[in-house]
Amino acid sequence: MEKEIRTQIAAGSSISRQQAEWLFAEAPNTLLQELACSVRGRYHPEGQATYLIMSILNFTNVCVAGCKYCAFYKYPHEAGAYALSMEQVCAKVDSLLGYGGSLVGFNGGFHPKLTLYHYRDLFQQVRTRYPQLEFFEMTVAEFMFYCKLAKVSYAEGVEIMAQAGTRWITGGGAEILDDEFRAQVSPGKYTVADYFSAQAAVIQGGLGTTATMVIGFGEPLAERFNHLERLRDFQSAMEGRVPSFLCWTYKPYNTEWGGGEISTQEYLRWLAVCRIYLDNIPHIRTSVLTKNEAALEGLAYGADDFDLPIEDEVTQKAGAEISLDFEKILQSAREWGYVPVHRKPFSI
Repeated sequence: MEKEIRTQIAAGSSISRQQAEWLFAEAPNTLLQELACSVRGRYHPEGQATYLIMSILNFTNVCVAGCKYCAFYKYPHEAGAYALSMEQVCAKVDSLLGYGGSLVGFNGGFHPKLTLYHYRDLFQQVRTRYPQLEFFEMTVAEFMFYCKLAKVSYAEGVEIMAQAGTRWITGGGAEILDDEFRAQVSPGKYTVADYFSAQAAVIQGGLGTTATMVIGFGEPLAERFNHLERLRDFQSAMEGRVPSFLCWTYKPYNTEWGGGEISTQEYLRWLAVCRIYLDNIPHIRTSVLTKNEAALEGLAYGADDFDLPIEDEVTQKAGAEISLDFEKILQSAREWGYVPVHRKPFSI
């Protein structure tokens, strides 16, 4: 199997799911690193890694999805529920500017009293006030909820947002794209087919999107590989319009689902398999948010990019610890043999 895989990768060919499964289960770390860095080399210079400073701005914690893995949400009228005002949103954006940030990712809940039009107007106001920044406005999951609440199709929803200047509706909320998994832990969200239908509408409407995945819920490996297989097929169908894939790890603290955290070693091996198998996605990003400096070892497992986040209440509520000592994190990249290069946000 190893010889066959080496030959295919050297020829620039994709590996099969069966081969990817063998790599994760059987390949030594040195082989995973070698092959992942070989695929990485098709897109990126050796010895260099890019990063940006960003904020995940949680504009509301009100959510009726009821996901068992989430420590963040509150039901409407529950103590502690909030929806940020324009002034509160801007105060958080100002904080990011103080750290030299360039990207704000908006992320909230399924708030039944707010509408697609509310967020359209909010995001438009924020963009107007901060023209120097890029904004990831909504995740696909939130976009789907608000389109359904407004009784508009996904294509109509994209047009509403695009006409107001929205550029990105990102792939957040994917977790694991397997219907059996979703029925267990987030039955109030969507089916896999519905998710990809919405994401296709985003792309076809001219907006940018990304691919994401969260592992470590105790899910069977078959469900993880279902996610990768569907994502690679989707990227092919969309003719390569998804620029990046970010995989991070479930944080179990204060959640209904509970459990423990997977090891860094398992995360790194999975990251390498993602880089090798998802060979039609240019950027594979490692998660400083959930793995801190340890995430930078992911650069040796095929990742090429990472965030330096200043906040994300969703993961912090579940146990993530954010360090603002960016130089220490960047030094970890250097220690793994990579020169960190501060980049601009991806363009569409």
